[in-house]
Amino acid sequence: MGFLLALCLSITGMAQHIVTIRIQDAKTKESLPAATLSLSGQPTAQADSAGIVRLPGVGAGRYTLQAGHVGYRTSSMLIEVPVPGDSLTIELEPAADEMGEVVVSSTRSNGTLRNIPTRVEVINGEELEEKGNMKPGDIRMMLNETTGIQTQQVSATSANSSIRIQGLDGRYTQILKDGFPLYAGFSGGLGLLQTPPLDLKQVEIIKGASSTLYGGGAIAGLVNLISRTPTPDRELRFLVNGTSAGGLDINGYYGQQFSHAGLTLYASQNSSRAYAPGNTIFTAIPRTQRNVLEPKLFLDLGPRTKLIAGVSTTFENRMGGDILFLDGHSDSTHSYYERNKSSRVSTVFSFDHAFDSHSSVTFKNSFNSFDRVITIPGYSFDGSQGSTYSEATYHRRGDGSHWIVGLNLYTDAFREHPHASFPSRNYSQTTIGAFLQNSWKVNAWLQTEAGVRSDYVADYGWVILPRVTALFRLTPSLTSRLGGGLGYKTPTIFTEETERIQFQNVLPVSPDSNRLERSYGLNWDLTYRWRVSDDVNVSFNQLFFYTRIDRPLELRNYNPGLYHLVNVPGYIDSKGWETNVRVAYDDFKWYIGYTFTDAHLKEGPTILENPLTVRNRLNNILMYEVEDKLKIGFEAYYYGWQTLTDGTQGKPYWTFGLMGEKLWGHFSLFVNFENFTDTRQTRFDTIYTGTVTHPVFRDIYAPLDGFVVNGGIKIKV
Repeated sequence: MGFLLALCLSITGMAQHIVTIRIQDAKTKESLPAATLSLSGQPTAQADSAGIVRLPGVGAGRYTLQAGHVGYRTSSMLIEVPVPGDSLTIELEPAADEMGEVVVSSTRSNGTLRNIPTRVEVINGEELEEKGNMKPGDIRMMLNETTGIQTQQVSATSANSSIRIQGLDGRYTQILKDGFPLYAGFSGGLGLLQTPPLDLKQVEIIKGASSTLYGGGAIAGLVNLISRTPTPDRELRFLVNGTSAGGLDINGYYGQQFSHAGLTLYASQNSSRAYAPGNTIFTAIPRTQRNVLEPKLFLDLGPRTKLIAGVSTTFENRMGGDILFLDGHSDSTHSYYERNKSSRVSTVFSFDHAFDSHSSVTFKNSFNSFDRVITIPGYSFDGSQGSTYSEATYHRRGDGSHWIVGLNLYTDAFREHPHASFPSRNYSQTTIGAFLQNSWKVNAWLQTEAGVRSDYVADYGWVILPRVTALFRLTPSLTSRLGGGLGYKTPTIFTEETERIQFQNVLPVSPDSNRLERSYGLNWDLTYRWRVSDDVNVSFNQLFFYTRIDRPLELRNYNPGLYHLVNVPGYIDSKGWETNVRVAYDDFKWYIGYTFTDAHLKEGPTILENPLTVRNRLNNILMYEVEDKLKIGFEAYYYGWQTLTDGTQGKPYWTFGLMGEKLWGHFSLFVNFENFTDTRQTRFDTIYTGTVTHPVFRDIYAPLDGFVVNGGIKIKV
């Protein structure tokens, strides 16, 4: 009998169990994705997007469990396996100093903001909510208030905009959503305006040449929009916002993770009436109607296999122009308008399988279909763009090292539906790429990230793109990053200059007459963090940057009435620095940012200042916040002189804003007084020449809408 009892105990001890552990914030009960967990005798594991770790093959017995996450105190405990119900929850307490402690994914290696060699700037969830109070319909303001970034309005009447990083044209910025390049070419002109912030968890920005990471286009940098993911606790959010300019935003978000499946659903309706402040003739805000629907499914196909699939649809009709025409008082004089009617359907698919705690594979695919018709009196530009992105990557993690190898295929095709006998601007581009990346913790004071990409661009040939960055820990409070790489951009007719003239009389690009734009860039920064006391934290960052683009694509008018995009025999170089200071004292946060940008086009002996580049810019933000009760913010922005495309200079100006939000348990009320000094370009400069019937619009370098008040309610269930 004793022998049988011992045998039974031996068999029980050898039984294998699957232990499921959820890691969450002790205060908010929100899941902590990318948290780390170690069980004595087991490899370190990382939590998934729902904050869950599943440990298969754990034998019965007593173990020491340790869980951690950046910005939180590490928690250790003894557990007995089997665990009742085979699952348990661990709550982590926030650390006293959370400045800069954020997990980022845009570098592909998934690290913390402080510990990755690549310089990444993050707009986190709290900042997104504050900026969402000011402009819930799109992300223009959120990006424009970041040092080194300028959202450039390219249409005076329809408000189409692009992102400029460090003084370079918007086509050199790559926009991603969850690592998928969905906004480029024809669809890029409206991308900023059609991306509301409510379903975003954070925004990650990498400045400088970054084409090695995701392919061509990231000469100036990249912006990666990171979506919210479902958690076991149901998340239901609503936002309703109205403006004094006649705007209305209704947004809703739902997310929840069930046992093996999760769901997120985002829907919004954004509208505005045509608005022209003061006695201006042309609209500062076009009449707009936009509907967005984005469902996404998250499946756990096993303890190591995950699948994500989603679709996004956007339908928009915007119309600007002469305010009398839009208000129904048209005549032979007041007849100018610009209409943009567009539709976008995109899909995303991601399959991830972990072989063990050290290696995994990921397969990704996206498809984007975009249709847009631009109409002005006597002219129409009508086209469709279809693009796809497919990628396969293999990750291998070791002690202090992380290898990533991958292949990707990118296709982009544009078809014009002509309404006149003009040469077709159709094109079809295919790019096949392979990349290799390594992150290495050399020692306690040095970490490196190096990679190389080889792309074959059909009709244009091979491109080799190396990239190297390094993080130096000079002292516990002082760090420095140094990095550089190469980039390229495939030519298309879609630039800021051609968008401004609705692509009228712009001849097609061709590999016979055009070539790839190629670049190299360098960044160097210093970061100092000083914990003055329990209530005072100071962070200082100084960045120096340089980017050079050889044989840039420029719009030229060689023949009367015809425009050519040509690679000029010269280069653009942009250099300068950014200074960022953050001070946190008790319930107050003060942020100061300064950007100096010196960008020129050099063509032989001719040196021209790069147009629409603000040479000196100053950001000031002061926030007072009583947690979960009250937020009050004051903003002041200065924009210095900038050269315009017609050779004149835009005047310097200030803008000021004031916002407030009162929070209760599950809802809050907010109000925002944007640009309350009513700074408008139409008050101190002209926006067009010619007549109101046949206007020729000048560059837009200052606000057009002036003082606008908005306010609304947010509900969280």
